[in-house]
Amino acid sequence: MNRPVLLVVAHGSRDPRHAATVQALVRRAGALRPGLRVETAFLEFNLPSVPGVLERLVADGVREVVALPLLLTRAFHAKADIPAVLRQAPPALSIRQAEVLGPSPLLIAAVERRLYEAGLTPADKSATGVVLASAGSTDPEAIAVIAETARELRRTGWCSVRPAFASASLPRTEEAVRALRSEPGVRRVAVAPYVIAPGRLPDRIAAGAAEADVLADVLGPSPELARLLLDRYDGAHAVRRPVARTA
Repeated sequence: MNRPVLLVVAHGSRDPRHAATVQALVRRAGALRPGLRVETAFLEFNLPSVPGVLERLVADGVREVVALPLLLTRAFHAKADIPAVLRQAPPALSIRQAEVLGPSPLLIAAVERRLYEAGLTPADKSATGVVLASAGSTDPEAIAVIAETARELRRTGWCSVRPAFASASLPRTEEAVRALRSEPGVRRVAVAPYVIAPGRLPDRIAAGAAEADVLADVLGPSPELARLLLDRYDGAHAVRRPVARTA
């Protein structure tokens, strides 16, 4: 039985590091599931586009696709932009939209991996405050998910964890860094970018981390994210609820 194609849908960026990181992550996920066809498409700024990939899949004889939003929260792109472009897909395709990546314990593990790679150790947790810095959103659901993710990260043993945002919401990264400095028991402050790939907003997070002791890397093609892509694919494949088409 042929498995549906996994189509990873990223937002896209003018920054070339973004597409390169997305492609590296998708390749890593594909390597974990030999025989599964995995494709990448972008909503804007980069190629290939979502319509272009869908047309190519039809030409190749593909009939089933699981479209996975490469997003950490359910905000506007997951709720509006991606469903809208998928509804315009060729009628020969049956498309299911997978859930966004967050929240997930695998994301917590990926954040910690990046903090350790930046020089921290598990022994540092009890004296380290962490700023979990996301891109930001005006969507209350997305903001609530980031706040809950910060609480989940705190439960793994870090002295304190505060969410911050590069845009749309407050506090900013630099504000959260200063706030952590004043908390009892915090002897060092680390900034953990809760973003998948480099770009304008991750650069803003890095600039806001100037007064921090440690700056971790973006989540990127971590093994945890690669596994999570496949978990979301499997979940959508099991549900078998296709995207509603426009009349």
